[in-house]
Amino acid sequence: MAAAKSYPVYRGVEGTVKQTPTEIPALGPKDVLVKITHTGVCGTDLAYIPYGVALGHEGVGIVEEVGGMVTQFKVGDRAGGGYHRNSCGNCSYCLSGQDIWCYDRTIFGEKDYSNGTFGEYFVGTETYLHKIPEGLASEHAAPLQCAGATVYNALVDTVKPFERVGIVGIGGLGHLAIQIARKLGAEVVVFSTSRDKEQEARNFGASEFYLLSETEKITKPVKTLVVTGNRYPDWDKFLVKGVVARAGTVVPLAAPEAKMELPAWKMFFEGYNVRSSLVASRGKHNEMLEFCASHGIVPVIEKFELNETGIAEAVGKLTSNKMRYRGVLVAS
Repeated sequence: MAAAKSYPVYRGVEGTVKQTPTEIPALGPKDVLVKITHTGVCGTDLAYIPYGVALGHEGVGIVEEVGGMVTQFKVGDRAGGGYHRNSCGNCSYCLSGQDIWCYDRTIFGEKDYSNGTFGEYFVGTETYLHKIPEGLASEHAAPLQCAGATVYNALVDTVKPFERVGIVGIGGLGHLAIQIARKLGAEVVVFSTSRDKEQEARNFGASEFYLLSETEKITKPVKTLVVTGNRYPDWDKFLVKGVVARAGTVVPLAAPEAKMELPAWKMFFEGYNVRSSLVASRGKHNEMLEFCASHGIVPVIEKFELNETGIAEAVGKLTSNKMRYRGVLVAS
């Protein structure tokens, strides 16, 4: 690039999100310059507002320029990504397709502080960006870059067809978890705090629905329990009282400040497992996009303008727990 070009990004400034300028760096041989058209708003973005980093990690846009060694993308392609941005490529994690756990990884919030998808451009490394399948709208593909990848990664290696899967919470992650689990062939059981969400849960693919206050009504335990809400449930209800089957797996997708205190006696004698899940590694991420496109899995979204006003509206809805179910910022 002959001369550095200044463009706006949005970052936390004194507790709110403000537009600030940054410069497009000279592209490296494997870099891809993406002009953002849509970007999801995630709770993780809110957590980093106090630290002043360039926000956004669920971006989709149009490739505008590529480095000299890029072969996967060409100008005009749609590309998505923004959370997992690089890794060493040489360690045991990278070589076994688990690059998200690489000790030299670059993920949103840990490095790359001036490069976010809340902005006009995003600079990605070729193999850490993902082609958007035809038939998947960019506004729907944006939240899949984090929420979809997180949920799919949690389910695809844990759940077998015809198994019973419990989903705790019907929100930004939960409504995608219900859809994906059902399309994987599982029998989906939903636990929620709101009876008003029962019909919606069934429309997403749930076959059973229980309030968190009435878990004793369940007659057959679930093999996997995916926790998608912003707090942990009462573990005694699920583990001590046998809502989760013996040798079952608990997958917590939330990371609240509270400690995760599990009943040790039951964990040992019932053979329960706990499996952490961050976003998917690259291979699983690409697989997730194709899976969602082929099965018609899309997030329920609310759209806002990609500017200070639109971001403030989206942040307000997210912090007040009124978002249904993923916010998407749309560039003008």
